[in-house]
Amino acid sequence: MQDDSTVIDISPVANGEPHQVPTPGTIRIAAIGDLHVNEASEHPYRDLFLEMNDIADVLCLCGDLTDFGKVREAEILAEDIRHLKIPTVGVLGNHDHESGHCDEVGRILRQAGLCLLGENAHIHKGVGFAGVKGFGGGFGRRMLGAFGERATRAFVQESIDECMHLEIALRSLRTEKKIVVLHYAPVEETVVGEPEQIYPFLGNSRLGETIDRFDVTAVVHGHAHRGTYRGKTPNGVPVFNVAAGIAKENGKPYALMEI
Repeated sequence: MQDDSTVIDISPVANGEPHQVPTPGTIRIAAIGDLHVNEASEHPYRDLFLEMNDIADVLCLCGDLTDFGKVREAEILAEDIRHLKIPTVGVLGNHDHESGHCDEVGRILRQAGLCLLGENAHIHKGVGFAGVKGFGGGFGRRMLGAFGERATRAFVQESIDECMHLEIALRSLRTEKKIVVLHYAPVEETVVGEPEQIYPFLGNSRLGETIDRFDVTAVVHGHAHRGTYRGKTPNGVPVFNVAAGIAKENGKPYALMEI
């Protein structure tokens, strides 16, 4: 079980900006999801990314980076990503798959400097980052099982496959501190605020079960735009819903924490 003191949210000081002096022996992680860059956007995140250069050591992007998964949307975001001077890791979301060009979207963003996570993990300053998109399926006793029609079993298998990819990445990490980056939620707690009818499409408990088999420090995800900022896995790993529209404790569209 994780101690909450391992993950420290950075709160604003009197002038509204986060504290500038990091705690010795820590790294600062900025995290945001659901950017939804569209074709009409013009440098939508350039200023925000420039701000992150000065206050964070690493940026995590938690999926739905584009609005419809179009190549042009990815190109617009890539222009802003190139202004980042800090390492950037992330995953794609369901919107990034919408147009059937997710491979091209991923290629464009990787060329701009984004390290897309999957079965391969990333390490920066001794902190390991593992991540996958995730998938739906529901939570707890209401989680969908692989029974019935072929389409139902295929849906559940997609969820299981994503968990397997995450497990492979986590097994490859030997770092003391590990951050999991997702799009879909691993716990019900951080989707609270959304209509209950769509909970099964916002995440699944299998992701949380996978996380709890490893010594994970914290989890960041997006997707639930009207959800809740903080939650925990059953074993106590802190989970943060960092969708851009979620109110953060630092008053910014992104979360900022020290690990």
